[in-house]
Amino acid sequence: MTSRRSFVAGLLATGVAPRASWADVGHPSYLSAARLPNGQYAMVGLSTEGRALFEVPLPDRGHAAATHPTRPLAVAFARRPGTYALVVDCLTGAAVKKLQTPHSHHFCGHGCFGPEGQLLFTTENDFDQARGMVGVWDVTRDFERIAEFPTGGVGPHDIKLMPDGETLVVANGGIETHPETGRTKLNLPTMRPNLSYLAIDGSVVDQVAPPAAWHKNSLRHLSVHSDGLVACATQWEGSLQDTPPLLGTHRPGKALTFHHAENQLERGMQGYAGSVAFSADGRQVAVTGPRGNLAVVFGSLGQQIRVVKAKDICGVAPASSDFLFTTGLGEVIGDTADSSGETSHAGYQWDNHLIAIG
Repeated sequence: MTSRRSFVAGLLATGVAPRASWADVGHPSYLSAARLPNGQYAMVGLSTEGRALFEVPLPDRGHAAATHPTRPLAVAFARRPGTYALVVDCLTGAAVKKLQTPHSHHFCGHGCFGPEGQLLFTTENDFDQARGMVGVWDVTRDFERIAEFPTGGVGPHDIKLMPDGETLVVANGGIETHPETGRTKLNLPTMRPNLSYLAIDGSVVDQVAPPAAWHKNSLRHLSVHSDGLVACATQWEGSLQDTPPLLGTHRPGKALTFHHAENQLERGMQGYAGSVAFSADGRQVAVTGPRGNLAVVFGSLGQQIRVVKAKDICGVAPASSDFLFTTGLGEVIGDTADSSGETSHAGYQWDNHLIAIG
């Protein structure tokens, strides 16, 4: 594998071959950050079946990644409040650029590329001003930072590009933090999460929030279906006795809708949803609960369909048949309505997110 990559990379450098694509790294279907058996950290490319295809070293624990729409480039983000984002050439395994935020900002673990891959958008915490920001980076100019604008709230986390290619959706968790106090939550009594839709120039297109009684239901992770429906996974910061639904869906211009699981499963998840994903056909959406060792799959009308049980299950992404899940114990679980399969990577610890490529 290494010699093939080196050969292809050499051709690219001399202009003999066309620009590399994801096919040149073995058609990976997913990326995930992981802790390896030797204790080091890496970003790992996975096949459709969950086989590891390549590993790219990371300097510290990773969280999520943004994948370029055509080129085998990915940006790996550190766990919040991490201070690094690495642009990785998945063909050579080299970190080709380290992104630096401005003074008083740190990354929030997520980012996304624009529709043609010419821009990268990153969620950031401007901790001196207690506000969320979107950083804008020009890929065509070696990831030069060219702009920034507010996210429309506090404590942003995930960010996605909407299907129109012109709008970003940001999950503003509502929680104020500062690096001097680590991950301590500074404003729980007054937190106000929201879902903000932003034009690429930074103007607010739409904004919705949970009901006032659920103002501690921090909006965290997002999945966007091709028809424009947004799914949001939340983390409840109130009493577990009062845990609300941990899955919300929204269509721009409509109301934010929450979906209850059966048998108070939200309490079983300890009020914590780790990841969310639509199935490829958009008829199902899965939300994971690593603290409760389960994932819940909902139907298109918000009804619970089934529960998938696995210890420390967190990553989820669409698969050819329903979903693929990852766990902190190194398992990759293929799930369908009537069967399941499992691949184990001994000694691996998959981090929170499984990122689908393409």
